[in-house]
Amino acid sequence: MDRARVSGNRPAIVLVRPLIPGNTGTIARTCAALEIDLCLVGPLGFEITDRAVRRAGLDYWPHVPLHRYDTWADFAARRPGPRFAFEEWGETSAYDVAWPGDAQLLFGSETVGLPPEALEGARAVRLPMRSPHVRSLNLANAATAAAYIAFRGLL
Repeated sequence: MDRARVSGNRPAIVLVRPLIPGNTGTIARTCAALEIDLCLVGPLGFEITDRAVRRAGLDYWPHVPLHRYDTWADFAARRPGPRFAFEEWGETSAYDVAWPGDAQLLFGSETVGLPPEALEGARAVRLPMRSPHVRSLNLANAATAAAYIAFRGLL
C-alpha cells in the first residue's frame, strides 16, 4: 500500500499564485486522472468559478481533490510535506529524484515563477529540455509532465 495514503499525506500539485484560468483547469484534469490533490495558493489571478477554468477542467471537477489556501503562509502551516520547486534553473533533473509518495510539486505563476518564501526548504528541480532555444514550458504542460514522472509509482 502507498505510504502517502497510509500516513494521510497525499501527493499534490501546488499552484502558487496562478494567473491563467485555462492552465489551472487543465492541471485540475491531470489531478483528477492521477487522483492527486490540487492545492491552489492565493492570491489567484482569476475566480475558480470563471468559465475558462471550468471549461478546461471539463466535467472532471467533481473528481478533483481541490484545496484552497489564501496565502503561502497558510499553506505552509497547514500542509507539511516534502516540497519540490519546479524552476528552469533547478540543478537536479526530475528524472534523477527519488520521489516520495507524498511529494508536493510546486509551480509558480506563469509570469514570475515561485515567490522566495515558497523556495525556502524546497528542493529545486527542473524538467530537462534538449533545445537551447526554449526557456520554459507552458505551466499546464510542465505540471502534467512532472506529475507523471514523480507519481509513476502510484499508477
